[in-house]
Amino acid sequence: MPGPGRRGGPPQIPQPGGGKNMMRQIQEMQERMLAEQAALGDEAVEVSVGGGAVTVVMTGHQKLRSVAIRPELLDPEEAEMLTDLLVAAVNEAVDRSQAIASERMGALTKGLNLPGFGL
Repeated sequence: MPGPGRRGGPPQIPQPGGGKNMMRQIQEMQERMLAEQAALGDEAVEVSVGGGAVTVVMTGHQKLRSVAIRPELLDPEEAEMLTDLLVAAVNEAVDRSQAIASERMGALTKGLNLPGFGL
């Protein structure tokens, strides 16, 4: 008969080297995460708004790589529209870039329930 506070079944015996194995797995995951983070710098998202009037390209590290503007939007009378289109394009590019990063990092930490890794 099991003792107080115990459920049936054999007692759990710690496996030799279990801590070392977990540390090795964590270190491998950390190395994969660093590699994925570095690879994100090579990834890019391209966003066009206003029917192609403004196009921005942003890296996976949320660094703006380029901005292309249709020449007719450089008219001073179109300045407000150009500003709105630039803001919209950059914000969408940031969102897409963050989604890529979240997808990549989430795949590495999937199922681990680690605090701070809820990407």
